[in-house]
Amino acid sequence: MLSTKEQAAALSIISNTILILLKLSVGLAIGSVSVISEAIHSGIDLLAAVIALFSVHIADRPADVSHPYGHGKVENVSGTIEAGLIFLAAIFIIYESVRRITHGLEIESVNLGLAVMLVSIIVNLLVSRHLRRVAMATDSLALEADAWHLRTDIYTALGVLLGLFVVGISGWKILDPLIAIAVALFITKAAIQITKKSFVDLLDARLPGAEQERIAAIINDHYRRFVEFHDLRTRKAGSIHYVDLHLVVNPSLSVEQAHELCDHLEQDLEAAIPNCSVTIHVEPSAAD
Repeated sequence: MLSTKEQAAALSIISNTILILLKLSVGLAIGSVSVISEAIHSGIDLLAAVIALFSVHIADRPADVSHPYGHGKVENVSGTIEAGLIFLAAIFIIYESVRRITHGLEIESVNLGLAVMLVSIIVNLLVSRHLRRVAMATDSLALEADAWHLRTDIYTALGVLLGLFVVGISGWKILDPLIAIAVALFITKAAIQITKKSFVDLLDARLPGAEQERIAAIINDHYRRFVEFHDLRTRKAGSIHYVDLHLVVNPSLSVEQAHELCDHLEQDLEAAIPNCSVTIHVEPSAAD
């Protein structure tokens, strides 16, 4: 159910739209900057979900003449854009909170704020878990970033919920903008993490060490059929893992035998690593 990347991204769009309307209407009605900041946070999540839906649709397109390596890096670009949007939201929330502290504030009907935060926590918990499962199953950075947004929304909504509860029983209204500032700082941390992960693949960094070692181990399993391998290079674009290497074989090996060996290696690597694209350059060993 809703197991494709497009379906998961669409679910995120629907849930975020509903939560934005709830939070914004309640935040404006009771004059709570922390609830309004949560509405802004959900607004960023909505933009992220729209970007994710667009990016996974583009990223899944097959390679073509203009893009012979496919469109996978669209997901990395979308992750970078989403992180930038979070930074902007954090700046606005801090500005509005400081303005409220400076010019005074008034909060009415704390119970409405508590109710909408509780609904937000439950909805985002369910949706983020689903997005995370689909992201892991499809190796989608865009959906993973979207799940991160919703996960941070859960923690910040919980903070706002507890803060409003304290405001309700103590009357310390200054807590409301202070909590909003905490929300801004928390989502900034998430933006930094998303930015780092997006840029790693955009800069064609090699695959993680454990995955690199796994690739080398699979190649070495066939050591009786070749002399050595070198220039192993790896990178990732979207959900595609690229592997290329030079395979040194005995000069007596026929073209057909070398081709069969490469096919075998490619099949083993593709079976062990999902969405793997392998390129092998065969060269003869030096004469004795």
